[in-house]
Amino acid sequence: MKNTFGQSVSVTIFGESHGEAIGVVLDGLAPGIPVDRDLIDAQLTLRRPAGRISTARQEPDHYQIVSGAFEGHTTGTPLTIVIPNTQTRSKDYAATRALARPGHADYTAHAKYHGFEDYRGGGHFSGRITAGLVAAGAVALTALRGKGIDLGTHIARCGGVADRPFGDLAQDLAALRTMPFAVLDEAAGAAMQAKIEAAANEGDSVGGILETAVTGMPVGVGEPWFDTLEGVLAHALFSIPAVKGVQFGGGFDMVDDPGSVYNDAMHMEDGRVVLDTDHNGGINGGITNGAPIWFRLAVKPTPSIYKPQRTVDFLKGEDAVLQIQGRHDPAIIHRARVVADSVTALVLCDVLAGRFGTDWLAPEAP
Repeated sequence: MKNTFGQSVSVTIFGESHGEAIGVVLDGLAPGIPVDRDLIDAQLTLRRPAGRISTARQEPDHYQIVSGAFEGHTTGTPLTIVIPNTQTRSKDYAATRALARPGHADYTAHAKYHGFEDYRGGGHFSGRITAGLVAAGAVALTALRGKGIDLGTHIARCGGVADRPFGDLAQDLAALRTMPFAVLDEAAGAAMQAKIEAAANEGDSVGGILETAVTGMPVGVGEPWFDTLEGVLAHALFSIPAVKGVQFGGGFDMVDDPGSVYNDAMHMEDGRVVLDTDHNGGINGGITNGAPIWFRLAVKPTPSIYKPQRTVDFLKGEDAVLQIQGRHDPAIIHRARVVADSVTALVLCDVLAGRFGTDWLAPEAP
């Protein structure tokens, strides 16, 4: 099914932006993993809109865990989290129901579902659905951290403003955990937010680049050819709304360099293999090599903007001009970074369980 991802640990999302609720089912988790409600709350807060750089829609995300957890730990059966929608304003979308928002999924959803789709607020294609991924991702993060695996994402670029690159990964990942606007350089963050506010004042939007790093992954995780770790991660990461590109390691940025530069030289250190550089993003042949995994995501500008745009009325079959109403983000990149963390954590739990068995993720497992 197209709303389920994963083999050993699978995640299924459900719901629509203006429906009664959205949610997620996480199946295959080992029993005994702590279900840290404080972390779930904190992660959902990082996804929630804030201030003039976000939509005015404020959902409290008062979730319910309706199965799969007992006395603060996973039971091993499907973990189901339901998040009610409480702040819908569906009338904002009635007048433009047949006008396709350029860059959005309105027309393609209509073509696929023959007019039976829930169009309100983007329906099942809305970024609102990612709240379920973030809630499930918090449980996955807890499992990974229990095995010494950490990860985090910062806004590498937004509105043409660049953040500093990752440095000391342990310090940077720890600092990013609670940042509402995830940058490593405070001045760059202020400049990015000014760019977002300027776009909002003009009824427009901006995009950028997210950069994610993962430390502590065991060597030898991943498969060759069709289930490479890059391929599995990219498959899931492209499900995040507005992600239009994924680059692992040096990727496109280093293709003009010779192999003598791109290759990661190796040496032995305390009986283990250590890479001198990490241009391949911690993965060779689709399999982890022991270096940190790192990749970048291209996040396009939010498609829902307040400027008049040429479009079509797909019910009347004629040209039209769209002037949207409602509540929309001038940028989603600062909210999408916790979604990137969550999706990455869910994928890593899946591939680790596939490599070592599902019980490996339990805290007491070797």
